[in-house]
Amino acid sequence: QVTFEGQPVPYILFLASGSICMSAMNAASFEALYSAFSRMHVQRTWDGIMNAPVSLDDVVLAEMLWAGFKSIFTVTAILCVMLALGISHSPKLVAAWFILAGAGVMFSCIALIFNALAKGYDFFTYYFTLVLTPMMFLSGVFFPVDQLPGFVRAISAWLPLTNVVELVRPLFLDRWPDAPLRPALVIVGYTLACGWLALGLTRRRFNA
Repeated sequence: QVTFEGQPVPYILFLASGSICMSAMNAASFEALYSAFSRMHVQRTWDGIMNAPVSLDDVVLAEMLWAGFKSIFTVTAILCVMLALGISHSPKLVAAWFILAGAGVMFSCIALIFNALAKGYDFFTYYFTLVLTPMMFLSGVFFPVDQLPGFVRAISAWLPLTNVVELVRPLFLDRWPDAPLRPALVIVGYTLACGWLALGLTRRRFNA
């Protein structure tokens, strides 16, 4: 067991609620990096689409949403397994599903920034190694964030995955988050800011 918000929680439930957030992040990131780069640069699918009356912004927005939907497929499959194993039967998992869908779109927006900067597939290794992997260990997926040193907790509080976990984990415990506004605003802020930046960098790439 681990202590979460002052109460003992079975570790499998603690881990499951964090792992599903991590899975949403990985699924959206992989689709918005490797698959999107293949369509954009290798296969030139984007160029073919833009021969129709479709703008580059439309294509990028579609990639954001598609990567988000791909993460929903992953999340739904994992939720079904958790329900089958009896890890959680909270009716609030419906709300968690919608939050994870939004998280998928957020992480797709972040990943498309790196997609716009990439010269080849190897570039994505830096993103997975230097950004996603450390974030997994600092966002409360595997152990409570309050076990981290103070200055690391201050950094962790602003990581996108931390805020997703903060909203989703209480729902697995059949509780509503105590203070949902801040993490929700952080997620929306990352989505809007990174989506805007991804659009700008992709426009610059195609105009170069």
